[in-house]
Order: sequence, then structure tokens, then C-alpha cells
Amino acid sequence: MTGTSPAVVAASKLGLTFQTNDGPVQALSNVDLTIGKGEFVSFIGPSGCGKTTLLRVIADLEKPTSGTISVNGMTAEQAREKRAYGYVFQAAALFPWRTIERNVALPLEIMGLSRAEQAERIKRTLDLVNLSGFEKKYPWQLSGGMQQRASIARALAFDADLLLMDEPFGALDEIVRDHLNEQLLQLWARTNKTICFVTHSIPEAVYLSTRIVVMSPRPGRVSDIIESTLPKERPLDIRETPEFLAIAARVRDGLRAGHSYDD
Repeated sequence: MTGTSPAVVAASKLGLTFQTNDGPVQALSNVDLTIGKGEFVSFIGPSGCGKTTLLRVIADLEKPTSGTISVNGMTAEQAREKRAYGYVFQAAALFPWRTIERNVALPLEIMGLSRAEQAERIKRTLDLVNLSGFEKKYPWQLSGGMQQRASIARALAFDADLLLMDEPFGALDEIVRDHLNEQLLQLWARTNKTICFVTHSIPEAVYLSTRIVVMSPRPGRVSDIIESTLPKERPLDIRETPEFLAIAARVRDGLRAGHSYDD
């Protein structure tokens, strides 16, 4: 966390052990992490390192078995009940029988907002993700990238300050992914949301983030936290600069150092 920003997420000695038929599986161990308001923090690490599990603990979709976590100064459960975050899954998870605007409206309907308030928020969030004009389309009429942008709009619709994103672009081709990375940075700049972003991609993590949390294989631990020195304005060709490549090399070194090849 930089400066004196209030902690949006604060984890201390956080651990999570799943009980399975084959015995206990330790997914997270001794995680200490503080994320300040307006940061863009990426979690990167090998498959099974607990990146998504940590995101789910922040969202109160999993309960830690040791340590503590707070979200906006509340317990994770209280934050969930107060709808303090939006969650974007790996797949867009849109209902095919609902139009795009009705998909975005779903959390607003659950919140009991008036039709007028729903309409205003739907318009605003679809504008934010550049989907104006597609309100009446169904998910199957949109490309994969557009579906994921609709999913982001749905997560933004109830205006939570915290956005949790679990590899939202992982299934998309590289050209679409690059475009959505650019759009996500623009969205972040316009909204000043705090974003926690899970990825397997080193270039994506470096391009998007103010900080990169490198995680070790199971049990997931924070093996390095890398502060980005890149400017907030980041054209795609910044990825060819020595500064970008140096940060990427440090992430790669952190992943290599945290990995046990004897497993």
C-alpha cells in the first residue's frame, strides 16, 4: 500500500486448509497483504498456488481457517452483505435468456432499486465498458470479449469501490486480450476503483498493475510484492521498453525462486 491510503483489503497471517477425502490440503499459508484505495494489484503464480482462493477469501466465498482479513474495515462477510465489491469470473457467466441490459440489471433487481435507478446505472456502466447500443442484444449475439465487458459492467453496476477479477481475459485470444487490457486501464483511470486481478500472464500483470503479488506453489504464500514504476498512462507499446522488461524479469525471477522443482 502506498502513502496513507486507507486499507481496502488487509490480511494478516491468513491461512486456509481444505478438508478432503484424501486428507487436509493447505491452500494458503501465512499471507500478509495490505491493499490501499485506488490500487491495481495483480496476483500471479503457478496453477494451484491459491491465487483464486485468496480472491474468494476476500469475497467471503471461502472462509479462512487461520489469521484475519478485513475488507473496507469490515469482516469479509460484512463486506459481502453490504455489497462492497463486484466480482468478475473467468467466464462471463451471463444468462443467455436475458438481454445484455437485463443481465447488467440483475444485481440491481436483487437490491430492489427502482426501474429509473436501474436504467440510469445500466446506461452508465455500459457506457463505461463501451457497450452502448448493445443493450437489447443477447449474450450469444456478442463476441467473447464483448460478453466479458458485459460481465464487468454487471460487476460495476452497484458501484462498489472494490472490483475482484479472476482471470477475466484468460480464455480470449491475444489481440482481444490486449484490447481489453487497454480498456480496463482506461476504466480504472475513470472510476478510481480498487482492483484485485488474478492472472497467469506476466506481461498482463506488469502492464496493468501498480503492484504485483507473486505467489508460491501450494501452500500459497506471498513470495514477493513488486511495486511498478511505470506511469499511469500506459500505451501497449510500453511493453517493449527496458523499464517494463526489467519489471517482467523480476516477476519471472520471483516465480522461479518460489517454485520447488522437487515437487
